[in-house]
Amino acid sequence: MSDQQIYRVVIGTAGHIDHGKSSVVRRLTGVDPDRLPEERDRGLTIDLGFAPLKLSSGETVGIIDVPGHEKFIKNMVAGASGIDLVILVVAADDSVMPQTREHLEIMSLLQVSRGLIVVNKIDLVEEDMVELVEEEVRESVAGTFLEDAPVFRISAITGEGFEEFQAALDAAIHEVPPRDDGGIFRMPVQRVFSAKGHGTVVTGIPVSGGVSPGDQIEILPLGATGRVRALQAYKIPVERAHAGHSTAMNLSDIDFHDVHRGMVAATPGYFRAATMIEARLRALPTLKQALYHQMPVRFHCGTSEVVGKMFLLDRKQVNPGEEAYAQFRLAEPVVVAPGDRYVFRQETPMLTLGGGEVLDRSTWRLKMGKDHVLASLDRKEQALGSQPDYVASVVDEDPFALVSVKDLSKRAAIAEAELRVILTSLEEQGAIVPARGGHWFPGEGLGRARQRVLAGLDSCFRRNPYRVHVPKLEVRDEARLEGEYFEALLVKLDSEGVIESLRGGKVGLPGREVGLDEADQKAYELLRETYRTQLFAPPRLDELAEARKLDLASLERLASLLVDQGLWVRLNPEVQLEAEAIEIAFEKLKTYFQANGPFSASVAKDVLQTTRKFAIPILERLDALKRTRRVGDAREVLEEQ
Repeated sequence: MSDQQIYRVVIGTAGHIDHGKSSVVRRLTGVDPDRLPEERDRGLTIDLGFAPLKLSSGETVGIIDVPGHEKFIKNMVAGASGIDLVILVVAADDSVMPQTREHLEIMSLLQVSRGLIVVNKIDLVEEDMVELVEEEVRESVAGTFLEDAPVFRISAITGEGFEEFQAALDAAIHEVPPRDDGGIFRMPVQRVFSAKGHGTVVTGIPVSGGVSPGDQIEILPLGATGRVRALQAYKIPVERAHAGHSTAMNLSDIDFHDVHRGMVAATPGYFRAATMIEARLRALPTLKQALYHQMPVRFHCGTSEVVGKMFLLDRKQVNPGEEAYAQFRLAEPVVVAPGDRYVFRQETPMLTLGGGEVLDRSTWRLKMGKDHVLASLDRKEQALGSQPDYVASVVDEDPFALVSVKDLSKRAAIAEAELRVILTSLEEQGAIVPARGGHWFPGEGLGRARQRVLAGLDSCFRRNPYRVHVPKLEVRDEARLEGEYFEALLVKLDSEGVIESLRGGKVGLPGREVGLDEADQKAYELLRETYRTQLFAPPRLDELAEARKLDLASLERLASLLVDQGLWVRLNPEVQLEAEAIEIAFEKLKTYFQANGPFSASVAKDVLQTTRKFAIPILERLDALKRTRRVGDAREVLEEQ
């Protein structure tokens, strides 16, 4: 059987214990879905059973037989997560029972939308009883997705009514659209075992993508990676398994002891496990009391079951039948993706409380009633089912973070080639704006970030009006922007002429001029003249302030202005010189070197007629500029390049 002969739809059973679900599957397929010895001995389904069903078209679909006993509801949920069409089984000698109703609720929460109903065991009761049971079934499914589903009266033991039911099932299956096998491969693990001579085998139903022998597979949250040796679908070797196939993968390099149900097999690098899940939830209308904030729950998604707490985000309690936003904080990590359906149950006694759709994984603990949190959740909910809308919602989530193909591909679990097409469209719409290094700015935040930078510069200049440029780290702190984003933003703003970036990590505004009052203007000119006439040994600012009866703080601000203007150079915190002093010093030392060869610091001091306090910083600056070079204790002048 090739993978093309498998119809990518999965059928599931539902119903109370001992209502004959396994018998119906056995009659349909000829396969006993009770695979465990204890199941056959006890006559009830404990774990999930799988069986292939041959359709009239010659194609094969899979049937999942789920357990009906209340103790094994978690196994039922694990199976129901992969179902496209359900067969609700009700025994004519027992009628609608608690697990009938709970299974129906779980199917509704998981958004199963198609199904048929069978009243089984009609050979055990009178016709009048069958009529009553069918009437009760109709009352029970009223208002659910099975409200208009056909009801078939059958006996899985004698075969009575089975031909009509099987024909209707065949037709109903072909009305279900086959699952889309696009996207990144992901398969919740149903079972894991070791096959003699083959090693580790994991089984499940892929929910997205496809897989072939030779592909690399990652087991999450374990983090182990292995290679697919071989594949089977419904126990038949295939060259590719798709979403909707009941699949068994033989994996190398992974120990089956380390893998268990609830884990996920996936294409490496796209999915990650999380302990905090953002979700839309709906409380079952049949609950006797409201759900409350920080309520302990059991969270079921895919094949996983994890305990945790439910933190409400938009209200303090959820009444029966109401919907809300919540964050589930779990004791163990699970692998989920936006749009996944989930169910949550009470810890003790075990009771199904509600379910809904996963919106995202959380990095932070979310607080109730925060407008920005609720706005983000609204965007994510509206984007479900549309990859471009979801990518746009992720981009908008943090307006002050750069977008990259690699990071976003993993975040959204979308192949890079598909993602580039989406990003091109978003760029055309102005939702993202190109940045350096193959990154993008979220369009929503770019204007706000620009204003933050300009406001930060303004704040710096107001604190010290004598500044022409300020350290960019100071501006970054004022603007409250992260380093990578901030650096890319400065490049963009500089290219647009909005700001001016200078060497040495400084930022300013193009054409900025400093207005000095009369007193400061005189002090400014005094500094210029003093430092011009004493190039290599100017006085300290405090000495000049005392000698001329000037304010030291004002002189220090003016000195910073001269450095910003490029008229002075600051060699260290205590030494600043007229900018042209460095070039003049070099020419003097070059003349000496050409006549006498290498020179010491002491000789340089004499050539410049200064002290070591100034000579050493000047030489170190010339070394840094690669105009001179130390050779032992001496220096030589380098030829100009």
